[in-house]
Amino acid sequence: MKIICHGGAGHTPKVQDGVDKAAEKGWSVLKETDNALEAAISAVMVMEDDFRFNAGTGSCLREDGSVQNDSSVATSDGRMGAIANLRNFKNPVLIAKELLDEFPVMLAGEGAIEFALKRGYKQTKVKGSEKGWTGDTVGAVAQSSEGKIVVASSTGGVRGRPVGRVGDTPLWGSGFYCDEKIGIVATGVGEAITEQLLCYRVAQHSENLKEAMEWGVQLLPKDTGVGVIGINNSGQICGSSNTSMPFSIIER
Repeated sequence: MKIICHGGAGHTPKVQDGVDKAAEKGWSVLKETDNALEAAISAVMVMEDDFRFNAGTGSCLREDGSVQNDSSVATSDGRMGAIANLRNFKNPVLIAKELLDEFPVMLAGEGAIEFALKRGYKQTKVKGSEKGWTGDTVGAVAQSSEGKIVVASSTGGVRGRPVGRVGDTPLWGSGFYCDEKIGIVATGVGEAITEQLLCYRVAQHSENLKEAMEWGVQLLPKDTGVGVIGINNSGQICGSSNTSMPFSIIER
């Protein structure tokens, strides 16, 4: 069993304790249930509930002062769910999880809100953060004792971006990727990550996870903050970035 969490590319070590707390929560769920999905979700929720991170309650404000969230979840058995431009839900990752067994695997804006309300989730005013830091996205990858891998990611986007902007977080192959061999999530400048189809390319590059991640990070300019974390079925677990990226690993 393994879990790795990150707190966002560009974030400083000052939030390392929050990332450690998320990993510890995910690990406790993993030990108790051996359920990688619940472990990854639980870890991400800890960071969504921590105002210091750019997700959930601490999300960056858009150009008009609003908060819009993107989130994604995927499993190694071929399921995925993603939401974009969700408003006023404390834990967007839970809404993305609800799509895992639905025909539409991605919903945005009003459609995502309507879906969440029908599933019994209540809208709660999310104040968001006026901080100007560039820390982007939180994420987790977990693996059960049977080798099942799950990835989960959540973000408030980038401060000052236009309403309706969608970054890499909910985009399959760009901000997240998972199959029976590997699980990868990305963080950083969403447009650049999307243009490189980063997570899928890293997953396909090499069976050496560290080498693949270092190669993937180098696809982006050095002044474009990016990071990736992941687990593969060869027992490798690691993260790589070209900027500060607090992350935490726990494994048996």
